[in-house]
Amino acid sequence: YCCCMKKLTITTIAIALSSLCFAQSRITIEECYGKARENYPLIKQLGLVEKTKDYNIDNVSKGYLPQLMFSSKATYQSDVTKIPIDLSAIGIQGVNIPQLSKDQYGITLDLNQTIWDGGAIKSQKNIIRSSSEVEKNNIEVSLYSINERINQIYFGILLADAQILQNKLLKEFLDNSYSQVSSYVKNGIANQADLDAIKVDMIKADQNNVEFLTTKNTYITMLSKLIGTEISLDTEFVKPLPVIPSDKGMLNRPEMSLYDAQVLKYKSEYSNINAGLYPKLSLFATGGYGKPGPDMFENKFAPYYIAGIKLNWNIGNFYSLKSQRKLIRNNIDIVENQRELFLFNTDIDKTQKELAIDKYMDQIKYDDEIIRLKTSIRKASEAKIANGTISGTDLMRDINSEHAAIQTKILHEIQLLLSIYDFKYVMNDF
Repeated sequence: YCCCMKKLTITTIAIALSSLCFAQSRITIEECYGKARENYPLIKQLGLVEKTKDYNIDNVSKGYLPQLMFSSKATYQSDVTKIPIDLSAIGIQGVNIPQLSKDQYGITLDLNQTIWDGGAIKSQKNIIRSSSEVEKNNIEVSLYSINERINQIYFGILLADAQILQNKLLKEFLDNSYSQVSSYVKNGIANQADLDAIKVDMIKADQNNVEFLTTKNTYITMLSKLIGTEISLDTEFVKPLPVIPSDKGMLNRPEMSLYDAQVLKYKSEYSNINAGLYPKLSLFATGGYGKPGPDMFENKFAPYYIAGIKLNWNIGNFYSLKSQRKLIRNNIDIVENQRELFLFNTDIDKTQKELAIDKYMDQIKYDDEIIRLKTSIRKASEAKIANGTISGTDLMRDINSEHAAIQTKILHEIQLLLSIYDFKYVMNDF
């Protein structure tokens, strides 16, 4: 029995501690940003792009290694070269000029070693690196956009939390009002219709609580999928302080880095075009074995080799040089125009968010005064119903009016926070 009691006590303590830890679990919006980035499937592409860049650079670097090529052939031709001299006609007897066979064979191994390529391999490496940066910055832009979704969901949860809390306070207030009016009914000051009016709003409060909880649960489910972590309804969502951001910060959006990377990529193509204008210098060697060999007068299999230095120069690259450079300049102009358009739209967004912040700050000032007046009116109505001068319906009208004013302030406070974080998103000032 003692052993069982001991196990039961330990289990109870463990459950109590785990429940306490669970109840104290909390999360901030900054943590959601980080978790969402780590969980988003697109994050894996950053590593893949980096690996692809390394593989491509490694492949291009092999252009400096000696290039080997093996080939073989067997041919038959309708005729072969002959020396048109009849030695017997000029008195030379017993000497025959050998004649090549119509069937010929050969195998060769060619080796080519680049000495100077005009910077072609170096420029190709730069293009690979700059293209990789463009891809990575494109991914960063997509990853950054998740923050805007986090803002909408996180502050939706905060709004639902505040509405649930205020609705709970309203229900407690309605319960007290119902008890007071019940005593007034017993004393003949109020009637059953007054109680029914309060009961209707008590039912509405229960109905609203279901709606608020459903909304919160929906947002939590969406947030859980975004950050890849299960979130309980009991989790505390930390409400950020309404710190008004400064508008003097520099725009640090990932789109700016993307435009820089795109311009750099096009500039690296300039180097590649210039490299194509220079001659290519290389060493070569060929070893072979075939019939005929190097001596065409010996119609038999023989080994041979050739070695030397080679210069190649593709003059045709000069023909398209002007148009290629114009094309690159045009592409750079397109990117700069996109940057200008982005900055223009971002400035409009920034101004819009600043105006929204100012608007909600002003509205909250009015909300406090409206709530104070509504509370005064509600208290006066409570005194009137106690004297039997107004009905329960009139009292509930004033109670609901006060509650609506409080809910409006709650909405404005969350909208202010959302506007602040939307401004932070526009400026990347988290």
